[in-house]
Amino acid sequence: MNRSHYGTCFFGFTRIAGNVVATQQDAGQLLTRSRQSVFETPYFQISVKSLEKETAMEMPLRTVKTNIVQSIRAFRVPDLQEAAKSLGHHFLYANLAEAQSKQDVLDMIAKAFTFPAHASKNFDALYDGMTDPLHKSGPQPGFILVLEHIPAHAKFDKEAREQLLDIFREAADYWSDRKVPFRCFYSFSVARAPSAEKPALDGVEGLEEGEKMPTDKLVDVSPMALRMSSPFNAGYWLTAA
Repeated sequence: MNRSHYGTCFFGFTRIAGNVVATQQDAGQLLTRSRQSVFETPYFQISVKSLEKETAMEMPLRTVKTNIVQSIRAFRVPDLQEAAKSLGHHFLYANLAEAQSKQDVLDMIAKAFTFPAHASKNFDALYDGMTDPLHKSGPQPGFILVLEHIPAHAKFDKEAREQLLDIFREAADYWSDRKVPFRCFYSFSVARAPSAEKPALDGVEGLEEGEKMPTDKLVDVSPMALRMSSPFNAGYWLTAA
């Protein structure tokens, strides 16, 4: 009988991977230890930890469509930034709390996203800056954008806000056609009442009577809140993957 064969029994003994064991119970224990040793190797443990880390980073986006423009809601900007890093996507952040006009909004977005100066000329130029030049510069891995504190007042009224978001929706469709993820999250600023006598939305001059805020999250833009807002580096927007 071949005594070197894996798992061969002879004279009441069993050989397992070169080890002779006396009973079937010992054989089972040895097989269990052999299987466990595979999962205890450093390479396996590193792979599992890496997978867990990547999964944790992607968790904020697991229920979000790959190409969409939506309110930031309960998402935290640092979590979105980490998710972008994990996925290898471009992360672009613009804080528009100090914008007082349409031109201010365009200038701040172009500066934060490191666009060429002409991208802030108008909404069409902004759209162009987010689409064809990037596509022609090389393959793109994906984009996660945050527009925080979009102004909501008379100088940037409902129509202007919708025009701005439509530009990003069209950009999301552009990249969707090219199978590139493009997620944009936004929030609106609501001025705080200077005193208890005035209504909470007294400073929001751009809202028409009966109009509801087009977001389900009202953002505090008090001086303390602005100091708490972290400036995120948008990186090199035009760098191809």
